[in-house]
Amino acid sequence: MTFETEADLIREKKAIELFVSIFGGSYLKLDPHDVDYKVFDKDKNLIAYAEVKGRVRTIRDAYPLPVAARKLVKLTDKRLTPVIIWACDDGIIYGMANKLSGEIKWGGRPPRVGSTNDAELMVYYDKQKALKYVRYV
Repeated sequence: MTFETEADLIREKKAIELFVSIFGGSYLKLDPHDVDYKVFDKDKNLIAYAEVKGRVRTIRDAYPLPVAARKLVKLTDKRLTPVIIWACDDGIIYGMANKLSGEIKWGGRPPRVGSTNDAELMVYYDKQKALKYVRYV
């Protein structure tokens, strides 16, 4: 079951479009039960897989950056550059998962209606050199 709202999907699309615009690339949305996107360079070569996480905060107030550990496993199992993008209110924060250092603990957002999970294994990232940001214009 997927819990993404229409607003979540709009935020996600805006974030991936900004990300690929950095290098003139493109993207392809994947199945709802997979990671979010395949990422291609300007010559249409597959260069990465990306997971986009909504972060309803400004870049300044976004830390620590959360991501479910299960999403990281899916992302790194692709065996190609794993990119995580946090879609903030005023821009994106992104980094390659294999270059980041984070803290693992139980957490996550409060359960949504229809969810049986009250907590899950999460990874939290503090500010670090491997994370970059780009503001929306």
